Amino acid sequence: MLDARLLICDYSYHFQQFSNSHRGGLTTYLFRLQTEGACEIYCNGTVHQVQGGDLLLLQPGDEYELRVKDDAQDGRVSSGDYYLFCDGEWIDEWWGRMNRPVVSHVGLDDHLLGLWRQMLLEKRRGLEEENSELAGYLLRSLCLCLDRTIMETKPADRLAFTALRLKRFVEEHATVTFKLEEAAASVGLSQSRAAKLFREYYGKTMIQYALDIRLNAAIERMKYSTMTLEEIAETCGFASYSYFHRVFRANYGMSPMKFRETAAVPDTFPDWDDHLITGRQSSDSTRPQ
Repeated sequence: MLDARLLICDYSYHFQQFSNSHRGGLTTYLFRLQTEGACEIYCNGTVHQVQGGDLLLLQPGDEYELRVKDDAQDGRVSSGDYYLFCDGEWIDEWWGRMNRPVVSHVGLDDHLLGLWRQMLLEKRRGLEEENSELAGYLLRSLCLCLDRTIMETKPADRLAFTALRLKRFVEEHATVTFKLEEAAASVGLSQSRAAKLFREYYGKTMIQYALDIRLNAAIERMKYSTMTLEEIAETCGFASYSYFHRVFRANYGMSPMKFRETAAVPDTFPDWDDHLITGRQSSDSTRPQ
């Protein structure tokens, strides 16, 4: 059987300027999904402005450089992403099946994020406990799901597609300040029409959905990063730590500090990931990717 080897799988969140260069060419395949914020990717002489929901796919030999800079609008630095390095004969065969764009906008699909999260957790088990066969199958599943997502066309239902575009706008801007009229304008609707359409399709308001995403981002940073709770509150889009504390306790029945202490104990919350919408991992701006 052809092998698919998952070499590195991790999450990175940068809140300070950061750069990483492979100008000599990658030695393995690199998959990178931007989950929030923005960054600049240099690849083979072309610069790509990458936003939340954008997928980067590179092969061995590709030149690659990541640049995380401040946002020209508010001076804030914010870039979160899942990334993995892989190789193997199965990956070579899969790569040759079709031509894929270097950057594709795939959105923040729950299933894709779930697969990525499972691979991340498997790699974090360490060499002694890691199941390389399981990681390989998860990697294959991710590759096949990525192809299906890339190949999907716009939904035939115009309203459904407009609602999806609204959902993606909220996902991509949830951890920064945005106005409902900006979301509505992005799909060419009035604010009242956009709000009604979103609720009809997703059963909650855009603000409620944004709050869900902010809380999920906070949970994953508490679990996987060394950021302070104040930094987490600020970078997840909460106006203040006191507001973050109040909202978190109201939703999860404990303070952020208590959750972080409890989550540090293995298997305390084995099913906690079921509550998450989006994925995050380390906050250290010096982590490789």
